[in-house]
Amino acid sequence: MKDFFYAIQDLFVNFLFAPFDALRVLELKNWFFANAVSWLFFIIGFAAFVYWMIQLKGYNDNNEEDKSVSAHSYL
Repeated sequence: MKDFFYAIQDLFVNFLFAPFDALRVLELKNWFFANAVSWLFFIIGFAAFVYWMIQLKGYNDNNEEDKSVSAHSYL
């Protein structure tokens, strides 16, 4: 049973957290490039947010949603 938990530890420490260790080492060498990864994720998330808002506006402009008081059973 002890070996099972050591295997889980080995999986996380040596394989799954390797990209985070690489970013930690990279931050000591080049701070701007290490933060570029964070900005990339921020830009992807912001683009997805804008796309989602455009889609919602399109549905709202077409009046496809029933906005009456009895439209939903939980109301």
